[in-house]
This record gives sequence, C-alpha cells and structure tokens, in this order.
Amino acid sequence: MMTPTAASGLARKFMQDFARTTGLDPPGPRPRRYLWTDAFAVCNYLGFFQQSGDPAYKELALRLIDQVHYTLGRHRDDETRSGWISGLSEDAGILHPVIGGLRIGKSHPEREEKEPYTEEQEWDRDGQYYHYLTKWMHALTRAGMVTGNPEYVRWAVEIAQTAHARFTYSTGGRMRMYWKMSIDLSRPLVPSMGQHDPLDGLVTYAGLHLAAGGNAGQQRVLVQEMADMAGMVGDVPFTTSDPLGIGGLLSDAARIACLMARGGPVYPGLFESVTAAAMDGLELYSRNRCLELPARHRLAFREIGLAIGLAGIEQLAEWIEEKPYLFGRSGAIPGRVKALRNYVPMKESIEEFWLEEENQVSGTWTGHQEISEVMLATCLSPDGFLDIGAAR
Repeated sequence: MMTPTAASGLARKFMQDFARTTGLDPPGPRPRRYLWTDAFAVCNYLGFFQQSGDPAYKELALRLIDQVHYTLGRHRDDETRSGWISGLSEDAGILHPVIGGLRIGKSHPEREEKEPYTEEQEWDRDGQYYHYLTKWMHALTRAGMVTGNPEYVRWAVEIAQTAHARFTYSTGGRMRMYWKMSIDLSRPLVPSMGQHDPLDGLVTYAGLHLAAGGNAGQQRVLVQEMADMAGMVGDVPFTTSDPLGIGGLLSDAARIACLMARGGPVYPGLFESVTAAAMDGLELYSRNRCLELPARHRLAFREIGLAIGLAGIEQLAEWIEEKPYLFGRSGAIPGRVKALRNYVPMKESIEEFWLEEENQVSGTWTGHQEISEVMLATCLSPDGFLDIGAAR
C-alpha cells in the first residue's frame, strides 16, 4: 500500500504534467481547456495548497479558473460568433464571466439547429452539460472558501441561477431537465434527463447555499432552485452499475453527510436513499467482475471516478461518528456505512492497476489521458475535491 506522502507526491507530479501539457504553466497562447477535467484540477491545486501552504498551488488554481472563464466562457475560434457566450460586452463579461454558462470544450462545434442528431457524433460536439457545470460550481465554491474571496462564490451563484433556469422545465406539472444544451443555452441538444443530474444539482446548490451563508440575498435566490431539485430527486431511481455513476453517488453521500454535520440544508431520507443506491450499485458492479478484465476492455476515468467515491467513504464515516444524532438512532446507517467500507480495497486495486505503465499505453487510457491523469491525482489526494469548503 502506498503511503499518504507518496500518494500526495505522485498526485502533484500528475498535476505538474497536466499544467505543462495544457498551457497552464507555463501559460500558453492557446491553452487547451476542458470543463470536467479543469474542475477536478482546480480542486486538486486548492487541496495541495491547503496541505502544503505553498502559494504556487493556489496561483495555479486561480490562473486555471481565469483560463477556463476566458476560454470556455467565450465562443469558439472556429465560429462566426465571438465574445462572451452570455452576450455581455467585453467589460461586463469580465465581471460576470460565467453568467452565460461555460462550454464543454469538445473538439468539434455544436450541432447546427437543422442538422440531424447522431448519438456517436454528439459525444464529440461542443455545447453545455449540466453535470459539468455543477462540477465547476463546486470548484468555484472551493476557491471562494479556501481563498476567502467572495467573488468566486458569487460567480458560482450566477452560474447556478443560469444553469437552473435554462436546463430545467416543467411538463405535466413536474419539473424535468435537459441533459445537453447549445452553447448559448437557447435550445436542447439532448433532451433526455441525466439520471443523477437532479441529485448533483441539489447537493451542489446546498453546498453553495452554505458557503454563501453571509449573504442572505444569495440564500433566498437558491432556496427555490433547491426546492425544484428536491422535487425531481424523488422521481429518479439512483441505482446504477456504471462505475463513474456509483462513484458520484458515494461522493455525493460524503458531501451530504458533511453538509448535515456543518449545518447545511437537510433533506429527510436523501442520505439513506443515496447510500442504499451506492450499495446496490457496488454489488452489481462487483458481480460483473469488470476489474478482472485487461486494460483494453476498461475505461480508466470511469473506474477512477468510482475510486474517488470510495475515498469518500472514510470521510462519510467520520461525519457520522462526529454527530451520530443527525443520522438517526436505529443503527441502520452506521451498519450500511460499515458494509460500504468493505468495498474500500477496490479503490487501491483501481489505483494500482492504472498506475502500471503497461496499462497506461492502452487506448482506453491514452484516448482520455488528461482526464484520466487529473482524476487519478484526485483519487490519490482526494481532500481538495471531496470537501465542500465551508468552515467547521
């Protein structure tokens, strides 16, 4: 087993390589930005700063935020449109860089309005994903809490308001969500709803609600958004056999426990539902024996997402031990957490497999190398990502 010091050192090496190859450090004239990867990267750098006190890591996190906003908050270079995707003037856009959302950062332009939908091609086309935006809200919230600069929290609130207004809609008296929207958020590109998008939204909004506790106006704004998401969460089954989805459930469970322990919004039954679904998913995934397959049949970043969630189980247990009265008196929840702990060795197995050089030459790694390396760094040093950022 790798020591915490060795794991942290390896995580920092991965993040140094990421900074160099994507034009973050040294700064490149055309940095290569991708929203999901960059959200994890910001959290990693902030975590390194908190661990070491080295201001260079904080500088990398904040420089990356600026690069993301100036790259993905603006129209693509290969489009006829230019400027901020929000439509704001240059100066106003600098003050509100995410009020129009953020592009995914895909390699190909978004699908034209009259162009037919093709599922395989859509994966490589630009636009906006709600679940990527929630990751960025979380990264901005962490930046605000770590640096003490409320501007980052204000930006997170702005993107939350915009994303919620454009991705959600009412039909038949029920709230629903689009999975993917156009760059300018004027039309859905994929109208179906992501299985965990409402849960991601609720947990992220709740963390932001707590982080913005000094500003009552921000809290009032987010109350309706949280109510909408709480209504949708009850209509969606959480259980999945997808490793990235299971990891997301485990990460959300740790953040829900953290929110409850720190005085954030409490949603009766949510913690129980999320941990039960995570347990069911782990049982399904284990029966498939996917971790026994060779690298060419395994997708690195999806497995690493599971490993990150497994890292959150220990934090989840700590919150319950600290304030057990918040989690009921029946003993059912501590028992479930104990059962979840039985799967923690899977985290080390996934790490060790993808740290092997022979597995990193597989196309399932090299085809998604940046996202795999950054998420593996998160797995090795997870505190920067898993913490919600509010003070104890």
